[in-house]
Amino acid sequence: MKKRKLGNSGLEVSALGFGCMGMSFGHGPTSLSRQDQIDVIRAAHDFGVTFFDTAEAYGPYVNEALVGEAIAPFRAGVAVATKFGFDVQDDRIVGLNSRPEQIRKVAEASLKRLKVEAIDLFCQHRVDPKVPIEEVAGAVKNLVARGLVKHFGLSEASAATLRRAHAVQPVSVVQAEYSLWTRDPENGLLQTVEELGIGFVAWSPLGQGCLTGKVGDDATFGDAGLRSTFPRFARGANANRAFLAPIAKVAERKRATLAQVALAWLLAKKPWIVPIPGTRSFGRLDENLGAADLRLSDEDLRELDAAPANGPVRQPRLSEAHMGLIDH
Repeated sequence: MKKRKLGNSGLEVSALGFGCMGMSFGHGPTSLSRQDQIDVIRAAHDFGVTFFDTAEAYGPYVNEALVGEAIAPFRAGVAVATKFGFDVQDDRIVGLNSRPEQIRKVAEASLKRLKVEAIDLFCQHRVDPKVPIEEVAGAVKNLVARGLVKHFGLSEASAATLRRAHAVQPVSVVQAEYSLWTRDPENGLLQTVEELGIGFVAWSPLGQGCLTGKVGDDATFGDAGLRSTFPRFARGANANRAFLAPIAKVAERKRATLAQVALAWLLAKKPWIVPIPGTRSFGRLDENLGAADLRLSDEDLRELDAAPANGPVRQPRLSEAHMGLIDH
């Protein structure tokens, strides 16, 4: 798989990364054994993936340990992103905590779980309004100076917050939800990222599965899954079919799947954007990574860009509680 440089930081990774969250968190219980999960992650590497995304909060803790074990045979050839910023107590997320002493504590624990000497990309998972971003950036700067962290990242941060952090410690990567049906980063964040020479990692690039075309309007989700709390997945709230129609038209023309078109659209946006789809399935993994070889024409891109106008998604992307954690 071709590589991409995440901005001017020198961090080079595969054009498509792998989001590991769903193995342990967010999508309810899995029937996969731990070894099955490791095998899927290692299969991604066999297909050319060199960028793996995890976080302390996924589980909590267990996802980092899983990723650490999975990448052990090829650690030198991959980059791992993990995150700090949630307050985890008694194995439960109870709020936000980005105090400098907490950041150092999380980094040291993450290094042990990942079984690495340095964290390739250390991201603030959510901006903590109680801790000035300058203090957060300063804490990570100290970790970089100590050789424990290579690159600093922010997740779901506003352009203004990004600028303030970047002035203290260069930000290598910004993560945010970005897909054909979630265009929020286009309202200033992508422009700021490009101006500052920062890479962009798109999480949930397949709209939590809706952009695959395999989540029906009447689909239901167990209480253990995050989607059960998101407005776009409430029964009767979706207009998925109308939204997917232009994507399906392009997919048919390109002899590709909807998922491949959705990922290829992101890849075509900017050369410094890296989507991180996740999956528990070998078949879906193969399908997703096929998007790296799909080339979209200018006509294809115009039709896809217009998709929201043809079938607007009116519901907010996250629940009110989750939106309260987003930096504006």
